[in-house]
Amino acid sequence: MNNTFSINCRGKLMSFSAPVVMGIVNITPDSFFSGSRYQTEDAIKSRIEEIILQGGTIADLGGFSTRPGANDVSEQEELDRICRAVVAARDVSKDILISIDSFRPKVVEEAIGKLGADIINDISGGLMGEDIFKSAAKLQAPYILMHTRGTTIQEMQQKAEYDNISKDIFRFFAEKIARLREYGVNDIIIDPGFGFAKDIEQNYELLAHLDLMKSLDLPMLVGVSRKRMIRQLLDSKADDCVNGTTIINTIALQKGAHILRVHDVREAMDTIKICQKLATYEQ
Repeated sequence: MNNTFSINCRGKLMSFSAPVVMGIVNITPDSFFSGSRYQTEDAIKSRIEEIILQGGTIADLGGFSTRPGANDVSEQEELDRICRAVVAARDVSKDILISIDSFRPKVVEEAIGKLGADIINDISGGLMGEDIFKSAAKLQAPYILMHTRGTTIQEMQQKAEYDNISKDIFRFFAEKIARLREYGVNDIIIDPGFGFAKDIEQNYELLAHLDLMKSLDLPMLVGVSRKRMIRQLLDSKADDCVNGTTIINTIALQKGAHILRVHDVREAMDTIKICQKLATYEQ
């Protein structure tokens, strides 16, 4: 694991000398895992407290479900959900880092520029418009660049043809990172986008060669928590996929992941501690 990375979050440096956990907070009624839906102020606050107590560093707030077949959400509805959640999260803690899971510039500018959130988590990779790149530069906010394909959520589920998935994703990142740098975005985190524009075989092929992404020399986020690539392979429901998630998170850490985006924070923290202990004997 690379111990030299750090990102600037509104004047505070976050180091990746050890991997960190991002806890999922879905302010939606229809996210694929019902246990991750937090719609009331009390539920959001309770979830933020849980993430902190279990060792999480980042709370990822999402107001737009990206599961296949999910209902569309207007910009205003997403904005209302996100703003309510940021205010609730900040009531609990001024210190926890808050990422905004959105591809809409207006949403991230309101949440970060006015309400004190910290990070942009863009599942579109800028494919829905590079205004999100402009927003990241304007806010000087860390930007999570996720690989996907297509310009709508529906298209993302259909564009899964690659010559060589790992090399194709690497090229995507190289091109998008160059564009972000041109806009003046300083802090970039890459996310290979497991489950987005990839079938089950491609997800596991990508996992097998994930360490190829190390040469991009940027911190890497991996988000596989309870996803279809686990449910389908193990013939399990989302409720029963903690073990499968932990196994993949372990592999991801060994191949260079710096952030684990998860529903189950305690289990991810345990995974990191064990992998770090093992690494002390491999140096």
